[in-house]
Amino acid sequence: MGYVAVKGGTMAIEASIKRLTYDRLKGEEIIEIQTILSTMRSLVDQVMSESSLYSPFLAALAIKQAEGSMEEAVFLMRAHRSTLPRLYYSQTVQSESMLVERRISASFKDIPGGQLLGSTNDYTHRLLDFNLANESLTENKEWLQDYRESLQNNMEASDSVTYFPKVVDYLRKESLFEEYEADNTPPDDITKESLQFPASRSARLQVLTRGQTGAVTALGYASLRGYGQVHPTVGEVRVGDLPIYVEHPNEVEQDDEDQFYIGDIKVTEVESFVPITKKNEHNEEELEFEIGYGVCYGQNETKTIAMSILDQCLEHPEWEYPTHDEEFVLLHIDSVESTGFISHLKLPHYVTFQSKLDSIRQIKKEAKKDED
Repeated sequence: MGYVAVKGGTMAIEASIKRLTYDRLKGEEIIEIQTILSTMRSLVDQVMSESSLYSPFLAALAIKQAEGSMEEAVFLMRAHRSTLPRLYYSQTVQSESMLVERRISASFKDIPGGQLLGSTNDYTHRLLDFNLANESLTENKEWLQDYRESLQNNMEASDSVTYFPKVVDYLRKESLFEEYEADNTPPDDITKESLQFPASRSARLQVLTRGQTGAVTALGYASLRGYGQVHPTVGEVRVGDLPIYVEHPNEVEQDDEDQFYIGDIKVTEVESFVPITKKNEHNEEELEFEIGYGVCYGQNETKTIAMSILDQCLEHPEWEYPTHDEEFVLLHIDSVESTGFISHLKLPHYVTFQSKLDSIRQIKKEAKKDED
């Protein structure tokens, strides 16, 4: 009987997988990987961030396989990531070296280097564009050609690469922010060691940056609404490409010149300014600022700002506020952990449920006897 049950279950599973394939193919259309890369940038960026694997092609492939399901695409990417060898660790990146595409500040109108609006939906009317229903590839190519020519003319006027200073450095020069010595302690790697509490800041930042976008945003919003004590002002949002370097594999002592450039990654970085009250040497309360930090793959400014809020929340544990409880935050924002545990409720629970039914039946049976 056990063999028949296993065989029947296997056949049912195979039939379910075939039905899944049928549902994907029944429209008789194929979406190309390049189409996803070209038209679904935000979705690709989110999948890369939540899976902590920077590969636009693999993210697009996962999106295609998952038929647009974020949680399934992230699950696929995480599973694939676990099969890859760790060949080396990249060197620490200084975000001042970012090739900036977008840079704004909500704290100052005028910032060193100026504000750069870049590519964003923030200034659109958020109205449905019905022209997209009948796009013309020819018209699109003409528009691109005109735009690229205008860019080329602007680049000819200034052929130098501009690196933008950090806004917080401008404030540090005025002694408005405390300066700290560089901490060169190797960061924890939560992909190789299980998360332990209390968690280090490096571990917390890793969990936050690969947290589910909606969950991170929701908890950041909860803090702003009063379920926490952090309400920052965004000091700087910057989006752009960061160069990645690795050490020479055969050199023990090496300088920066010995490092190998292996490519760029696009990231969003946020530094939020959080007002706090401290007592000075005269035991008087005075206002100071601390920095909440957020960074994630691709362009996802809402999540990164929310991450900077939660970073600052977790720096100041307050057990009466859920957003300041690192165990509550870090264990509930992970996409695979949360969706996996909820999805497991679909799996067979026959034994435990039947046990509960037997208990209820027995209680009702005894109660009926007492009534009689």
